[in-house]
Amino acid sequence: MGPLLFGMSTAEVAEALLVPEPDSRVGGPYGQEDFPDGVKAFYDAGRLACVGLDAVIGPQVWLAGFPLAGSDSGRGQRFLLDHAAEHGHRILFTPDASLALTDLGILLRDQRVGEARLTRPLFVKEAWLESEHHRDRLPLEGATD
Repeated sequence: MGPLLFGMSTAEVAEALLVPEPDSRVGGPYGQEDFPDGVKAFYDAGRLACVGLDAVIGPQVWLAGFPLAGSDSGRGQRFLLDHAAEHGHRILFTPDASLALTDLGILLRDQRVGEARLTRPLFVKEAWLESEHHRDRLPLEGATD
C-alpha cells in the first residue's frame, strides 16, 4: 500500500512514511504503531503484516474508482460484493461481520463517526486472512470509534 510493503521492519515503516517515529505504540497479540494522518501499522514478529486507515483522517485509497476510506458502510460492503462477483475474488466474512477480499488482502471494517458508520479499510497479508488463528485475532482497533 503506497510506500509500505508487507515484511518491513518498524524502522522501515517509519522511514517510508517520512516520520522519525510513530505517535504511539500499543501491545496486544500483534505490535501496533499509530502514525500521523490516520495510519496504523500492525506487526507479526516485528514485520509489517497489516495496515489500517482511519475513516476520517486516513489517506484515501480506491478500488476500481470506489473510495474505500470514509464511505457509507453498507455501500462499501455492497461494492466489495459486486466487485468480487465481477472479478472472481474470494470473499470472507470475519467474526465481527466485516467483509474481506482475501486474494486482494482488503478487509473493510466499520468505524463509528457520530451517528454514521463509515468504512475503514485494512490491508492484510493474505496468510492472515486465510489462517483461522490470525483471522480470529485481526486488529479491531478503530472498528467502532
